[in-house]
Amino acid sequence: MVYESRGHPKGVMFHSNQGCHYTSLAFRQCLWQYQIKQSMSRRGNCWDNAPMERFFASLKSEWIPEQGYRDINEAKSDMVRYLTHYYNRVRPHSYNNYQSPVVTEKSAA
Repeated sequence: MVYESRGHPKGVMFHSNQGCHYTSLAFRQCLWQYQIKQSMSRRGNCWDNAPMERFFASLKSEWIPEQGYRDINEAKSDMVRYLTHYYNRVRPHSYNNYQSPVVTEKSAA
């Protein structure tokens, strides 16, 4: 979803832990189809995945309603809204000098 909305960018890396979802043949083939490089944290080294853990902590504390969602479609559309609008266009990131990723990308271009 987000990959398509960003115009199929080149050089994308997908970082995850070594869970069975991410090591499955079907998942790896999907990444290969989109030419996305796979990266996994080292076994037993939680710091490798710290950026993603931080992302999900922000998602849960800033966005997901306490009562949850009515159904999977509501959850999916809300996740797309979080990623494409709030997280990338509105939310300040300390790593980017408290600018959104979109503002940082535009100023670097």
